[in-house]
Amino acid sequence: MLIDLQNSTDNLSLQAEVCIVGAGAAGVALARDLMNAGRDVCLLEAGGLDYEEETQSLFEGKNVGMEYYDLDHSRLRFFGGTTNIWGGRSVPLDPIDFEKRDWVPHSGWPITLNDLQKYYRIAHDSLELGEFDYEQGIWEKLQLNPLAFDAEKIATRFWRFDDLAERFNSRRSDDLINAENVRIVLHANTVALQANDNASGITHLDAQTLQGRKLQVQARHFVLACGAIENARLLMMSDSVEKNGVGNQYDQLGRYFMEHPHGRIASIETSDPAYFWALYRKRYPEGGVPVAPALVLPPSQQERLGVLNSAATFKLQKDPSNGATLSKRMYLNLKHALSPTKSGRLLWQTWRGSQDWLQRHVSMPLLRFGVKLNRMGLYVIARAEQAPNPHSRIRLSTEKDALGCPQADLDWRLSALDKKTMLQFGITLQQEFDRLGLGKVTTYEWLEDGTPDWPVDASVGNHPIGGYHHMGTTRMSASPGDGVVDANCTVHGYHNLHIAGSSVFPTGGWANPTLTLLALAHRLGEHLDSLLQK
Repeated sequence: MLIDLQNSTDNLSLQAEVCIVGAGAAGVALARDLMNAGRDVCLLEAGGLDYEEETQSLFEGKNVGMEYYDLDHSRLRFFGGTTNIWGGRSVPLDPIDFEKRDWVPHSGWPITLNDLQKYYRIAHDSLELGEFDYEQGIWEKLQLNPLAFDAEKIATRFWRFDDLAERFNSRRSDDLINAENVRIVLHANTVALQANDNASGITHLDAQTLQGRKLQVQARHFVLACGAIENARLLMMSDSVEKNGVGNQYDQLGRYFMEHPHGRIASIETSDPAYFWALYRKRYPEGGVPVAPALVLPPSQQERLGVLNSAATFKLQKDPSNGATLSKRMYLNLKHALSPTKSGRLLWQTWRGSQDWLQRHVSMPLLRFGVKLNRMGLYVIARAEQAPNPHSRIRLSTEKDALGCPQADLDWRLSALDKKTMLQFGITLQQEFDRLGLGKVTTYEWLEDGTPDWPVDASVGNHPIGGYHHMGTTRMSASPGDGVVDANCTVHGYHNLHIAGSSVFPTGGWANPTLTLLALAHRLGEHLDSLLQK
């Protein structure tokens, strides 16, 4: 059933077995699992079925740390969430991402990769990603020979791409909308979670529209699935019982905000730059899903160098010192000028499709001619893991949104380890190119400037700062003193409050977070179903 609180003539009061806040990828996947298990579900979405400027403005906040995207541009507030403009890159985290690494402070999950394997496969199949394979053996299946890097120094893993646009949009959620045991409430902006007197559970939550219509939901279990910024904000501003917010007894809430910072780490002088880019570009196997290779440092190399688990790709372009190309500037200006309405998203998808077409159909002779004519060179672009940093965090602002709630400000901070990782990655590539006689790799000076800052270079790509990957802020931990949720994504000390999404990640690896957050959502769904059977 679909209910629009904005159109209701009266305030509403609902009851459910499970109330989920947020209809993005995690919330929709979780609701679908619970629906199929026969559970009574209430799914709250702060926005409507498509983009609305007034609702989107509720994401406004300030960047008070490193330069970052405008916060109201970094995620979407309508059914399907930010996956409505997701590029589909999917890959699981690596085993080392779950491990406690002595050289990475605050690393380690209270679960292992094996605990997620079953749910990774469920998530993988739900995205129609074909064979469950992300490893180096894909080269052979593509009938290609990669560069002969020392496997102890440089390895390859592969992204797989979900090609279905807006998979979690309402247009693809008829099963939820028509289900008798699911109520979806639109324009329901959650403004408070009410804890019981001894701060051991949630009795109800309050939501309202911008026009003042109110909703109260009572449930046996509550799940926040609003993203790393909003999950932290909602818990912080729910302070009627715990003065620092729900689940914040040890001042862990909002800390450890992570991204996947992007940056240009090296240039490559070689006689045939087109060859390297073409070999490591996105591929479209006949009858299969698209895949793309990522250069990574194997775990042994990470430990030997004392660095993070990051990835890099090759980029073919004109001299970046001249700034972004005219076409790139036009695209970025258009992207920021246009709202992510249905037509705006269609334009974005069309542009992406044209880029994919060019990659598939431009021949090597034509590519080499274009490289020579346009004086294009080869560069190394990082997609980095960020070390967990307790000082990188979300805070409540003194500024209020249109609902009277404190806005969330982002104090994003990187550390020396992040930059050290990129320098060592570049040096490792340099050593391997020298050994193989492939050309000269030169790392950039900013990697050795003695600060944790990263330059924002618009010529890096469509996402010059980071991947719009918000992680941390309600991190998973074995002990309440080290995080916000336990191994089952349940808020420490609260028997019926749970978190879904990448805000629970203790570390982020280099992998795009969507596949992992879906796996965790499926795992949480199974856990909730078992709790409700008791």
